[in-house]
Amino acid sequence: MIASEPTMIEEVTGYIPVDGYRVWYRKIGSGGIPLLVLHGGPGAGHDYLETLEELAVDRTVIFYDQLGCGKSDQPDDVSLWQMDRFVREIDTVRDFLGLKQIHLLGQSWGGWLGIEYMLTQPSGIVSLVLASTSASVPQFVSEAARLKSELPGDIPAILNHYEALGEWRNPEYEKAVSEFYKRHLCRLDPWPSPYLRTLDNLDGNAVYETMNGPNEFIVIGNLSNWNRVPRLGEITAPTLVTVGRYDEITPACSQTIVDGIPGARMLIFEESSHTAHLEEKEAYLAAVGSFMKEAEQQTQSAPSLP
Repeated sequence: MIASEPTMIEEVTGYIPVDGYRVWYRKIGSGGIPLLVLHGGPGAGHDYLETLEELAVDRTVIFYDQLGCGKSDQPDDVSLWQMDRFVREIDTVRDFLGLKQIHLLGQSWGGWLGIEYMLTQPSGIVSLVLASTSASVPQFVSEAARLKSELPGDIPAILNHYEALGEWRNPEYEKAVSEFYKRHLCRLDPWPSPYLRTLDNLDGNAVYETMNGPNEFIVIGNLSNWNRVPRLGEITAPTLVTVGRYDEITPACSQTIVDGIPGARMLIFEESSHTAHLEEKEAYLAAVGSFMKEAEQQTQSAPSLP
């Protein structure tokens, strides 16, 4: 008896022209309704989301590094780092790759971007996954402040002291910040390679510093007042909201999204923080894969318009 050859999964990488620059993309798999992934940060790159490539057994999975980070061009022009430009970038990517129908997954900042994109009423969105994100930066900042206050020992006092001085690079402050990150960004020990590569992407990244701020919970960039809670009802695609029990963007933020989007559901990963796709990989991939298949069945059974 001859053993069958393992199935080879197709992979293509390349560049997409965007606003006079180049945006890097990677397509894995073939067939099915593709999954387009929006990474976090802003400026984090796709690296830490690489585990999602295992969903390519059923469909094409597409990653891209948003302009300004990772393998994409990183122009020295802060005027480019605006929400509206990143929204338009999604359509540019879709048009270039011929993505008429997609599942859309946005993680963290990618979720904010995904919400903003959905409010443009794009065509062909079969389902939406909003992962470890919020619909309001002020709500996230408030929840993160609560988590900071619950850190052990003198860590909250150290954070408050250096934040009042604006000394974001003080070694004592950075050590205290790392304690927050270990609890609320990624609880794996050691941190896996894809996550470390993303941290490298964020180090000194102009997009992150312009739009977000000096770290995860000090949001003083141009996203600081972003809030789409009043408009969530405009999103009609089947929506799954995923969150870690210990997430820096807390389950309360996810609940706000679920309350606002008709028919949305929430799934909490009890052993995870901000990276459930790394911390509880198998369960996460199973849940997202099942959700996409369910949404496809709903699309196929939906009555056609006269």
